[in-house]
Parts: sequence; structure tokens; C-alpha cells
Amino acid sequence: MQTYLTALYAILAVGIVTWLFSIVKRDVSFVDSLWSLFFLLAAGVFALAAEPLGQRGMLVVVLVALWSLRLSVYITARNWGQHEDYRYQTIRKNNEPGFAFKSLYIVFGLQGLLAWLIALPLLPAITSTSNLGLLDGVAALLWIIGFVFEAGGDYQLARFKRNPENKGHVLDTGLWRYTRHPNYFGDFCIWWGFYLFAVAAGGWWSIASPLLMSILLLKVSGVAMLEKTISRRRPEYVDYIRRTNAFFPGPIKQDQSVGGEAKS
Repeated sequence: MQTYLTALYAILAVGIVTWLFSIVKRDVSFVDSLWSLFFLLAAGVFALAAEPLGQRGMLVVVLVALWSLRLSVYITARNWGQHEDYRYQTIRKNNEPGFAFKSLYIVFGLQGLLAWLIALPLLPAITSTSNLGLLDGVAALLWIIGFVFEAGGDYQLARFKRNPENKGHVLDTGLWRYTRHPNYFGDFCIWWGFYLFAVAAGGWWSIASPLLMSILLLKVSGVAMLEKTISRRRPEYVDYIRRTNAFFPGPIKQDQSVGGEAKS
């Protein structure tokens, strides 16, 4: 438990430092780039506490690093040179006066706490010294599927957005042909994969983590938040909803006829 608390202290410390930077920049959007790095920080704390670091621990640390760094770099590149994200502009407007201070706990503190809670399966998975088994293979396969969907979906969306002719349209090819949110589905698979690593290490009790991540992706900051306004901004999205699964990949419901973009 002390190791787990140490990870929280480390996450909150980094959150405070970046919060101070956000005051100077008057922009809290870069907390999105920081989000995945919180997990890498927690994994590092757990790895340092492991004596010794076993095969499963080394594998999980590598997988966390690949997922974390890729996502952070992608979001940073996507947001570079942009104004504060509209979501945070709304939060800022609703919490004035005093948002500069309130953002410490509304934005940075909250996301740090959520990351710490979701990182729970990484503790048994990294600190366990038991040998790798069949369940670890299933966990690794699920993680790979998730990484392909998340990274692949992000790549396809970024490439689509670079073409000015696609402005205002809806991306419905590639992975986006089978699910409206391949990146969120990928994240879902990745964290259930980490949970299976934890189960293989005896950490079945950490199931609250993937459940919380699933709720966030489906009902809070993922699918629900994005689709709340996107139909008004992109009329084609109404038809896209009708013929494409929202989250879990599946066959299209009819032939597609248009291409375009849905920002995630």
C-alpha cells in the first residue's frame, strides 16, 4: 500500500508543477498530454519498488511506456499551436472568477487522482515475481489489439485531417468504418489487457480500475461527451451514427457512400 501511495504523491507533485505552468500560459489543455504520462510515472514507482523486477514486470513496464509515450506525443502534436480546447474553455467559463486556482483540483488534481485509481492493476502486475503463463499471453494479445485500434485510429484521423478537402466531413473508412471510436475502443482493450496481467499475478481485486476506465470512455469523457455536440457541427454524422457501431467494432449496417472526419 505504501508503494501505491507513493505513486499518488508523485503524480500529484507533477500535477502541481504543470498546474503552475498552466497559470502562466492561461491554458490547461496540455493536461491531456500529461494524462498518459501519469501512468508511466506510476509504473516507474512500482518498478523501483519491485525486488527483483520479474519478466511480467518488465513486460508491463515496456507496454505502459509504449502506450503512454505514443499517446502523449500524438496529443501534443495534435494540439500544438492551438488555442485552449473548447472543453476547457467551457469549464473555465463556468468556474470564473478564480479558475486559475480552481483548475488545480478541477482539472489537474482530478485527472491525477483518476489516473492513480486506474493504475491500480499495474501494481500487482509489475511487482509480482511469478512466472509468465497462458493468461499473460491472452493479456498481451488483447493489449496488441487495443494498441492497433488506438494508434491506428489516431493515425488515420490525423492523415484525414491533413487534407483540407475533408474539412467538415466524417471519417468512415479504415478502422472508422467499423466503429465510430476506434481509439476509445483501443484504450478499452489496453486497460482490460493490463487487468489480465494483474489477474495472472494474483491481482484480481484490482477490477475497479478497468471498470472505471470503461465508464469514463463510454459515459463520461469519451463517447458520450464527443457525440453530444458533434452532430450539430457535422450534419453527416447523423447518417454515420445510423450505419456504424458506436464503440465495439462490427459490420456496417449499409453501404457507405461518403467519407470524412469525426474528431476524437
